[in-house]
Amino acid sequence: MRTVDVARESGYSVQQVRDLERLGVIPPAVRSDNGYRSYTALHVHALRAYRGLAGAVGPVEARRLLAELRTATIEEAAAAVDGVHARLAREREEALRAQRALQGIQAEEDGRDDDPMTITQLAEALGVRSSTLRFWEQEGLVLPERVTTLRARRYGPAAIGAARVVAALRAGGYGIPAVREVMGSLDGRDGLEDARRILRGRLDQLAARSVALLRAGADLAAVVTAVDAMRGTPGPPE
Repeated sequence: MRTVDVARESGYSVQQVRDLERLGVIPPAVRSDNGYRSYTALHVHALRAYRGLAGAVGPVEARRLLAELRTATIEEAAAAVDGVHARLAREREEALRAQRALQGIQAEEDGRDDDPMTITQLAEALGVRSSTLRFWEQEGLVLPERVTTLRARRYGPAAIGAARVVAALRAGGYGIPAVREVMGSLDGRDGLEDARRILRGRLDQLAARSVALLRAGADLAAVVTAVDAMRGTPGPPE
């Protein structure tokens, strides 16, 4: 197959095919005596697989994974692809846990007053330690008011709401950097609803990534089985 044929079959431009070959996404094409590239159906499958993998895990990870598949046994390749599915499932469960926690917070918000809380009261309400709230403060996630000469912490309505969102996200398995990103996107006037909106968006993104991986399935299988078949092909006699 010519470069233009591969481009047409894979949905990439001619230049993109050359760039992806240079990046190692597909094996090097065979060169004829006059320098023209010659591709096979395996290159088309690899390019299509890359498109789906890039949508599922990002281009950098997709390049790494495809390079790994080209040298792996069929068992190793299957395990690597299963790992991508498992990773997406874990991320989805984290988002769903956080979503359920936010729903519980809304029920509590509807039934509470706006009186400020001490650090002990807020820690008890959230089911965390006071030291956890201090850590969140150090990370800039929850900022209490400070009063009295002893600089005791007091949490007003805004800080309480923020602490509840942080607690929900942490319960959902979100790391501190991810929580910081979410909190930085919140509108202070309606942080709870913003957090729910962000989680809904994350679930939509995860669904799109899963669909991209599913679409890549047949092409990934073709790449893996072709590599396995070539490994079993005897070389030329010595």
